[in-house]
Amino acid sequence: MTNSDAMQRQKGFLGLIERLGNKLPDPVMIFVWLILVLMVLSTVGAYLGWSASIPFSGDKAPPFSTLENGVVTYTADSLFTQENITRLLVDMPKTLTGFAPLGVVLVVMYGAAVAERTGMFSALIRSSLRNAPKAILTPCVAVIGMLSHHASDTGYVVFIPLAALIYASVGRHPLVGVAAAFAAVSGGYAGNITPGQIDVLLFGFTQEAARIIDPEWTMNPIGNWWFIVAIVFLFTPIVWFITDKIVEPRLGKWGGTKDTEIAAELAKSEVTEAEKKGLKAAGIAALVIIGLFAALALWPGYTPLIDETKTGPAQLQPFYSALIPGFFLLFLATGISFGVKAGTVKSDNDVVRMMGEGIRSMAPYIVFAFFAAHFVAMFNWSGLGPIAAINGAEVLKGWNLPAPLLLVSVLLFSSVLDLFIGSASAKWSALAPVVVPMFMLVGISPEMTTAAYRMGDSYTNIMTPLMSYFPLILAFCRRWDSTYGVGSLLALMLPYALCFMVAGIAMTAGWVHFDLPLGPHSQVHYTR
Repeated sequence: MTNSDAMQRQKGFLGLIERLGNKLPDPVMIFVWLILVLMVLSTVGAYLGWSASIPFSGDKAPPFSTLENGVVTYTADSLFTQENITRLLVDMPKTLTGFAPLGVVLVVMYGAAVAERTGMFSALIRSSLRNAPKAILTPCVAVIGMLSHHASDTGYVVFIPLAALIYASVGRHPLVGVAAAFAAVSGGYAGNITPGQIDVLLFGFTQEAARIIDPEWTMNPIGNWWFIVAIVFLFTPIVWFITDKIVEPRLGKWGGTKDTEIAAELAKSEVTEAEKKGLKAAGIAALVIIGLFAALALWPGYTPLIDETKTGPAQLQPFYSALIPGFFLLFLATGISFGVKAGTVKSDNDVVRMMGEGIRSMAPYIVFAFFAAHFVAMFNWSGLGPIAAINGAEVLKGWNLPAPLLLVSVLLFSSVLDLFIGSASAKWSALAPVVVPMFMLVGISPEMTTAAYRMGDSYTNIMTPLMSYFPLILAFCRRWDSTYGVGSLLALMLPYALCFMVAGIAMTAGWVHFDLPLGPHSQVHYTR
């Protein structure tokens, strides 16, 4: 890109966002600064005597609080006290290893790394898209794009350029394929047919935050299942309409033809016979793992995943908790089965190597988790998290705002932050300790708050040059049109973002208004 191109893209509102975003430090350093600010603020709060109280029915006070006459009181405590400095230094390893999101993400990643590196995810995506009927190509791209979130980077690296090739091969403008695929993969980031890694990751942060109010609250990894499925059903026709009726007419008729280069690239994406055998084997392995978990929950007289001592939904808590290793086993078994048949796994050493490579790819997240874990822990030690949540809840109650409006406010706030900070986990780890307990105190469940955050974090992905894959998508566009710049790509994606925003707000508000279940045993409202 020339200097004139760079100067041109710095103009206007989007240019302002890009300039401001570029001045932000890495998410790790953001948490370093947040910790420093928190330490100073805790000292000010302790000096001024900040506190907050709520009724409590338990016999034992939650951590870092006092219980007297059925009332729990949180008092601001300086993080510079001798006790807190000792806790910080002595418990540093425990603070990291006790950070719930870290453990659950690493467990799932061990299996997902094998599934990805054997080529199973790539083969699934290529097989699904290449067989899509021409008449319904766009909705197929939309659904497969949202499903590709299970495949991590593969959705961006493999699926989006493949969509461009498929569109070109049927005589349609390849940039139409890029737009539809990018809208689904990134703008529809909150949608999917089944829960996956992102659910486990975000609910890990939600659990840490919810336990400020309810120390016994345990995450349900499928607590947003119905919500994310509804996003797929809502966003797919939007992608279809905008792509075929707005984006494609705007781009005009493609002047290219299905030349030898396109044919050669498509041939490279062809699913081989070995890969087809691998996919069949992976399907059988998936059925075996699903059958195993069903047996552990339903076998007469032997139900390790059901708590027979409890009643109602509480009986299923072991099953929900076991879904995290369940995802690990599912990815691992299907990945190995695919790899053996496809020839990408020749020995157990290959599986171990792939696991190691997967964990190495998580190194930036592990570094981030170290600082995020300490920020969350220190927020609790200081008492500022519960104090902010309790006092914030009192303010919200005083305003008497309807629940849909409260959730939409979270959605909009997360979408604004998404223009500057691309990482969904980084934003949620900072927001959750305040908004989750605050909304619990006004009767909104952690699952609903998480769902609203996810919706807001989703649709702005395609409208910020700071999104990590934005330069890659721009490179894909320039493969077909060398004149494409940042502004061109933003203009291409703006109709999707605006429609997703309107539809996302309406869906979130409607979900709360009609009090629809978010997932199995997961409701909009929370009762203490």
